[in-house]
Formats: sequence, C-alpha cells, structure tokens
Amino acid sequence: MRLRQVPGLRRKDADPRVRAAASEAVKELFGLLLGVFRLRQIDSGLSRAAVLGIETSCDDTGIALMGFDGKVLASLLSSQIKDHAAFGGVVPELASRKHQEAILPLLRAALSDAGITEPAREIGLVAVTTGPGLMGSLLVGVMTAKGLAQAWNCPMIGVNHIEGHIFANRIAHEGLAPPFLCLVVSGGHTEIILVRAWGDYSMVGRTRDDAAGECYDKVARILGLPYPGGPEVDRLASQGDPEAFDFPVPMNGTSGVEFSFSGLKTAVFWAVSRIRREGMEVPVADVCASFQKAAVSSLLGKVCLASGVTGVGKICLSGGVSANSALRAAFRSRFGVNAFIPPAELCTDNALMIAAAGLNRFLREGGSSLDIAPDPSATLSDRILSKNERNGQ
Repeated sequence: MRLRQVPGLRRKDADPRVRAAASEAVKELFGLLLGVFRLRQIDSGLSRAAVLGIETSCDDTGIALMGFDGKVLASLLSSQIKDHAAFGGVVPELASRKHQEAILPLLRAALSDAGITEPAREIGLVAVTTGPGLMGSLLVGVMTAKGLAQAWNCPMIGVNHIEGHIFANRIAHEGLAPPFLCLVVSGGHTEIILVRAWGDYSMVGRTRDDAAGECYDKVARILGLPYPGGPEVDRLASQGDPEAFDFPVPMNGTSGVEFSFSGLKTAVFWAVSRIRREGMEVPVADVCASFQKAAVSSLLGKVCLASGVTGVGKICLSGGVSANSALRAAFRSRFGVNAFIPPAELCTDNALMIAAAGLNRFLREGGSSLDIAPDPSATLSDRILSKNERNGQ
C-alpha cells in the first residue's frame, strides 16, 4: 500500500504556517495519547474513578471528590472565619493548627457523601495545593496528600493555587476553552493572566502593591467593620451613594496593564479621619459605595486595556473578590456573553477547583514525585508578555 504525501508537509520550501499548524496538530495528538496512557495506568485497579482534591493554602480546609468524567461527587469546606475574627485577620500558626484538626474528619465526611467505601480501590489520583499560600497551612495539605497517595498506592499531583482558581471557571462553564484572559482577584492576588491553552499561561499585568481583596479588608478595618471585611463593604455599598466621595480610580489613564490599591486605601483613610476630627458621624455606607466604585472601575478598566492589547475578548473572573456583586455586574455589563464568572461557592478557596486542575495537569504532565515540597511564593508563570506580544506582533 502506497501512502499519499500531503502537499506542503514534507517539502523544504513549504509554507512555514502550514508546517507550524502540522507541528501543533502532532503535539496535540501526542498529548492526547499520553493522557489516554496515563488514564489507563490509573484505571488498572477496580475502577479508580475519582480524584481527591485537597486545599489548605490559607484558612479554609477543603476536601473534594470528582469523577474522571468531571462529575462532582462531594465538596466540603471547613471555614476558620470565626477563629480569626477576633484578630481581624488570619493568624498563620492558628490556621495550620485548625487545618490539622479539620482535615481528616472532613475527608471521612467527603468519602461518605461520595459513597466511596474502599478509597484504595476507588480513588485514582490525589491532587493537592502546593502554593502559593501560608507555609504551615500548605504543609498540612501536602503531607496529608503524600500519606494518602502512599497508603492507597496511587499517584499524586501538586497544583498551583492560582491555576486552581482558573479552573473554577471550567467547572462552572462547560465547554469553556482557551484562549481567554482571567482576572484573578483575591485577598492575596490581583493579576491578569493570558490562558493560551490549559497549562500555557502568561502574566499580562499584576498589582504593584496591595491586592484588591487586601484593600477591601483594610478599608473595612478603617471603618470599624467586622472581619472578613470584603463582603461587609459590598453589602453596605449597595445601601450608599457611590457619588458621595470622589475617590481616585487607581492607575486610571495610564497605559500599563498594572494595578495599585495603596493610594485608594490611603484616600479613604484620610477622608474618614477628617470626618472624625470634625466630630461628625462617618457615612459608612456612602464611603463603602464610593470606594467600591473606584476599585471596580480600576479592575474593569485594566481588564479592558488587557483585552485590547492582547486581542483576546473572552474574559474570566476568579478568586474570592470575584464574588463581589458590583464587580460581577460590571463585567457582565461590559463583556456580556464573553464574561465567564463562577458561582460564589467556587470563587473562594475550594478543593473542587484543585481536583479539576490536578486531573488536567496529570494528563498533560504525569504525577508529582513524593518529595514534592510546598512553595509559599510559587508563581503560575514567570513569563510576562513583551511589548510586541501585547501589540500582537
């Protein structure tokens, strides 16, 4: 049998765009075959049809079980908000101790909810957050994952917490596919990431100083609001006048895709201090509404700029602050059907997003070794778009 040569693929003078397309097709096929091979390795037991996700990066203990078909079997979360409220923020040592207390009872409850009675035969992969986050908290999750993977004789995979947040949208929106921009906005992160493909990430822009969620919490503390401050500011903002105070929109009008929230926080501080010095009552709802208007305008404006310079119109939100009602409304109004926002329960830290990201990474790259260590300052990508790439060159 004689094989027909496809024109343009073998000739030295072939169009480089054709050769590049063929090369990408071969890579995609090879990756698919590797994924099938890895699935067959996992599935060598009775069924091994579930992924266990473990999330302990900060102050929420998360355990989730997800089928290899993407079906959610169980997802549980143990919150430490009440434990840290008296301190006005997360106490790292206390957080790690609470993780130790919660993780095994939560695991037992999740296995029960999922109907898994023989985890050594039914769980084929353990996915765990390895960073970024608090070192003590990360250690609890990673060491638990190592023990379970060895006891159950199954592979484990380390997951970047930020990649997990990106995958929250894949769980929420069936069929979501790259390329897209993802604004990861939380208490510790404010960054815009270009997702060219699953596993192919580039940083488009990030905050110079405070994260947006951190700014929300500090403004709440200035106003004397309870911890956690972000949801309380959002709630009160809906009752106030967003035009009452003329707070500056951070980085407004600048050409760079970057954020800065320290100046906005300072503006709120001085406005509130002046009112108190004059012996007047602080209009808390109006301050919240005016602050939130400036913060949301900054986030939306820089994402619009990033969309323009990259040529990518599909926009995802993720992270705890993406549960903010004003931010969600602004992005839906601006981007319409091209805005992808997860439900509130998937915005905050959870183990389901870790399970989804872990399974995808395992199929792309294989498992992690058991000597993997947590990295509190881990980055999703050290690659930052160049000026030419931002201009589409």
